[in-house]
Amino acid sequence: MSSFFSGRGATLMITALLLASLQAAVADTYTFGVVPQFDARQIRQVWKPILTRLEAETGQRFQLVGTSTIPEFETRFLSGEFDFAYMNPYQVLKGAESVGYVPLVRDVGRTLHGIIVVRKDSPITRVEDLNGKKVAFPAPNALGATLVPRSDFKHTFGINVLPRYVQSHSSVYLNVVMGETAAGGGVQKTLAQQPPAIRDSLRVLYRTRDIPPHPVAAHPRVPEKVRDAVRNGFLSIPATEEGSRLLSRIPIQRIGRAAIDDYHPMDAWGLDEFYIR
Repeated sequence: MSSFFSGRGATLMITALLLASLQAAVADTYTFGVVPQFDARQIRQVWKPILTRLEAETGQRFQLVGTSTIPEFETRFLSGEFDFAYMNPYQVLKGAESVGYVPLVRDVGRTLHGIIVVRKDSPITRVEDLNGKKVAFPAPNALGATLVPRSDFKHTFGINVLPRYVQSHSSVYLNVVMGETAAGGGVQKTLAQQPPAIRDSLRVLYRTRDIPPHPVAAHPRVPEKVRDAVRNGFLSIPATEEGSRLLSRIPIQRIGRAAIDDYHPMDAWGLDEFYIR
């Protein structure tokens, strides 16, 4: 009888240890959200190898969490769903304010800016000429392409435009070329990616002020030692040529430390007035 119970006890103990091991494995798996600037397949192709490299550097596990739209990402991010996330500069301010997200790393080798384009043959030569006219934007909360230009229109140039949201940067440029709107908001990278027939039909009317690039941030529930390991893991990735290539696909030219103070200057830009919740 005693041997039966001792055997049963040993089995229960082993089962408990296995369950504890599984729970620990789950606890050590951190979710990683990425703002969907591209389609889900491209995001996975870019980020999965980076997270695999980060696992090797840190000893932690990361689960890439996909979202189909930027508004969906914002809702889940601002509710604190992700342990780690890569988001636009204004989103990290909102995330720090609502949940306490802590920026870890960012590209320190460049800055971002938005652009306003018009048709090459347009008579519009000054930003003030857009007053009262239709302007295409990809989405209400697109930072460089929408929020910063709209703030600049009102607070720098004292004009009001009629916004038309057309879902994508490519649609913005097409609307301008076809004469559906007088101008459109975008960023230099997406303009350069347009077919020559579109790109060569446009000219840049205005370039916004510079913006610090997208950070990787951590939820405050992540232990500080894990946050430090992830920061150091990212900083070590470009030590090899392959690592630099992986980061360039995000794109990050030169990775460095990030802090919320990098983004606080935007608090004074009046972006909240145009931010759609």
